[in-house]
Amino acid sequence: MNEIGKLLSKIIAEDRVKTRLIDLVSYASDAGFYYLRPKAVVQPISINEVISLFSFSQQHQIPITFRTAGTSLSGQSISDGILVDLSQYWNLVRVESNGAQVRVHPGVTGSVVNSELKKFGKKIGPDPASINSAMMGGILSNNASGMCCGVSKNSYHTLKFIRFVLPNGKQYSTEQAVDYQRFEDECPVIFRGIQSLKKEIANNKEIFELIRHKYKTKNTVGYSINAFIDYEHPLDILAHVLVGAEGTLGFIAEAVLNTVDDYPLKTTALLYFPNIFAACNAIVPLTISGAEAVELMDRASLRSVEDIKGVPAILKSLPDEAAVLLVEYQDHTQAQLDAKSAQFLSVVDQLELMFAPEFTNDPVEQAFLWKIRKGMFPSVGSVRASGTTVILEDIAVPVAELGNSILDLHGLFAKYHYDNAIIFGHAKDGNIHFVVTQAFDTAAEISRYNNFLKEVVVLVTEKYKGALKAEHGTGRNMAPFVATEWGEGIYEVMKSLKNLIDPHYLLNPGVIINEDQGAHIKNLKDLPQVEEEVDKCMECGFCEYKCPSRNITLTPRRRIVVRRELLKLKRNNENGSYKELLDEYQYDGLDTCAVDGLCATACPVDINTGSLVKRLRRENHSKFANGLALTVAKNFKPVTSVVKFGITVASGINNVFGANAMTNLTKGFKKVIPGVPLWSNQIKPTKSFSQYQHKLTAANAPSVVYYPTCISRTMGGTLEGQKNIIETFIEVSKKAGIDFRIPDNISGTCCGQIFSSKGFNDAFRFTVNDTISKLWEWSGNGKSPVVLDITSCTYTLQECRPSLTDENKKKFDALTIIDSVDYILDYVLPHAKILKKKDKIALHPVCSLQKMGLEGKFVKIANQLANEVMMPLHAGCCGMAGDRGFLFPELTASATLPEANEVKKEDYDGYYSSGKTCEIAMSEAVGKNYESIVYMLDECI
Repeated sequence: MNEIGKLLSKIIAEDRVKTRLIDLVSYASDAGFYYLRPKAVVQPISINEVISLFSFSQQHQIPITFRTAGTSLSGQSISDGILVDLSQYWNLVRVESNGAQVRVHPGVTGSVVNSELKKFGKKIGPDPASINSAMMGGILSNNASGMCCGVSKNSYHTLKFIRFVLPNGKQYSTEQAVDYQRFEDECPVIFRGIQSLKKEIANNKEIFELIRHKYKTKNTVGYSINAFIDYEHPLDILAHVLVGAEGTLGFIAEAVLNTVDDYPLKTTALLYFPNIFAACNAIVPLTISGAEAVELMDRASLRSVEDIKGVPAILKSLPDEAAVLLVEYQDHTQAQLDAKSAQFLSVVDQLELMFAPEFTNDPVEQAFLWKIRKGMFPSVGSVRASGTTVILEDIAVPVAELGNSILDLHGLFAKYHYDNAIIFGHAKDGNIHFVVTQAFDTAAEISRYNNFLKEVVVLVTEKYKGALKAEHGTGRNMAPFVATEWGEGIYEVMKSLKNLIDPHYLLNPGVIINEDQGAHIKNLKDLPQVEEEVDKCMECGFCEYKCPSRNITLTPRRRIVVRRELLKLKRNNENGSYKELLDEYQYDGLDTCAVDGLCATACPVDINTGSLVKRLRRENHSKFANGLALTVAKNFKPVTSVVKFGITVASGINNVFGANAMTNLTKGFKKVIPGVPLWSNQIKPTKSFSQYQHKLTAANAPSVVYYPTCISRTMGGTLEGQKNIIETFIEVSKKAGIDFRIPDNISGTCCGQIFSSKGFNDAFRFTVNDTISKLWEWSGNGKSPVVLDITSCTYTLQECRPSLTDENKKKFDALTIIDSVDYILDYVLPHAKILKKKDKIALHPVCSLQKMGLEGKFVKIANQLANEVMMPLHAGCCGMAGDRGFLFPELTASATLPEANEVKKEDYDGYYSSGKTCEIAMSEAVGKNYESIVYMLDECI
């Protein structure tokens, strides 16, 4: 631990002070294109600790920056001082007043808040595209808005109460009446200074009217100085200036927001126009007709998504000048929605449409249309040249000038050779985003961006009197141009406010108030070419909320940031730091990655960091290790026999020496030999099922082939001594009258996941080729579907084609491999009689269900078999990853904690999943017995 870390550990627990090289490097990037390496990363758990950090900062003159999700785009959540990570311990969300308000802490994501509000038919006003990963601290500090939010529903306008801490260590809450007088008594200089600034604005009619005018549209440039006009008391003014202050004036500890309606019914359409002007002329009529969303897309942006599967074919044939509006109407009832549709029809003749509009009420089709819109930013990112970054700029102009401003931007793109630039945005608000790709590896490239940006500034501020940042915050990117947009008079007001509250400029320095006119082209992020998976990454952080190791080691983004840093250190011959970082990466980057792949489901450019980690593990293996793995694969039958024998012996030890004997024994061994797996009392041997097996050939193929996985064959027993998973699977199939068989020669086969997850490619290839050949034989050359009883094994086989021989690829293409969830819903339930229902159950959807798109089927099964089904908001990867949870139990404990805490709030009649090792992990975390949903089916039919 460095010297700053040692000093910080006197006020913050040592395990929450991060000063290893890997910690500092991995937190040096956010979603923007700037880079600052912190001196320490700390994770406070209380307001008192935050107050101590403010005192420490001032005592040692070390800057401090608060960060939640790090999805900000303008460089406002990085620091070369102390970075305060709030993402882990500040996740309170409490719905109040029957959904009319919601109380939040800074470390909870916007999507979780909305999930809590959904049952009340409400949501928060801000709806940024990053809402699944963006946290409330950033949503408030950047005054976030979004697609349907406009101005009236943004963070500023929906704020009811706020609790905050100033750099002087004083905390106040606008919810407490006594704090208004206390603020005046304890902070008289700040109090009177705010009064003076308010008076100055009120007495200057030109400044007053400019503020009033500019905040009629979206604007996040500088501080929210409209608070000086909107509120009287200095505490209320300061409270609202903090919204959008990007952490430069204080710490937002808690906020209460007024919620808005979350309309359940929607109708959505893509409207095609011959040119930008025709599209822009339609904005006002559509807005007046009641459209909740009007999203603009230019022809270049449409071209970037036209190859996505399922996109309307018409996109490819549109002329170069064409533009599209994504329009959506929303309301509570069908009658109200129909009324809005009628309003649309009343204005449709005013629109210069290329084709007749086709609206859809289908939620699946609507989600796909929004996927097209939201896919534009990442589509450019995924095809950019290696070594370049993606820059997403965000401006607002008067709606009447939108068409002209877009044509002017097209001209600047051409002038500065941004050939793949695209434009899209929230047309109702005159708010457009444009995306360019840019390298910063040469002086010429930096100069190109600098000159381009300066022309954009002139265009927006002088020609169109618009806003340089409508949603994304000032950050470092626009700090040099705040005075350009607002004028020196208002900029002096902003500086005076900063000087009043943070006179030493220790709180997020360089953000919003920055006298360096070249700040926007300094501390630029270096994105060297590393490897295919890494080079695609934009470091947006959208993946992080999915990652099971996010609260213990690294996230996918941070794993990639470290990979880039390793290359830079190697390139610069910094051998000591390179070795230090590489050594730390082994545990943080490789050992504790669950390789579950859920990160890819949230990644805008489809990066599966698990695949990267598998490859790195593969490259780390010695020739001997690869050979040993292949030997195990080729002798899998005796190996599983030995494993099953060991499980039987271990269970016997527990029976003789006590229920926790094996757990205590392996814990002791693990202290000496860390590689020893930790025993779980959930592990029970599977009884013999040979009486159910049959020799299967093409001639006697059954309707369904049941392929029990190797996990089920060795450790598929149960705690209570009831039927094991194989016997239960057989029982439900018989009840439904399904003609099924279990092959007689399965004991040496496996899906290969145990080898794939560890990067043993040769062993994996051998295993899946052997298994696919046998499945071909058992299924009667593909005539019968093959069902597996563990979802992760099903997924592994369904995705194994790249590792097959050409002959086996042909067999694979003719096979039907289904999961137990498919089998239950599509084969068993249609032929079974439900005799009883469970009252209330809890589910855990395993990662593979999400990746296979089977979550919906899983819930449908549960809804048929139970009166009430609880799907946890925090359901995610349990971190077990086959056997990784046995080797690194701390990973599983961390990964399951949020979900377990949620589930433990109530008792349920059953706890169900679809994967044995995941069931083990959840059973350990919750203290209840999770089991396959097949067991519930057996009880109910």
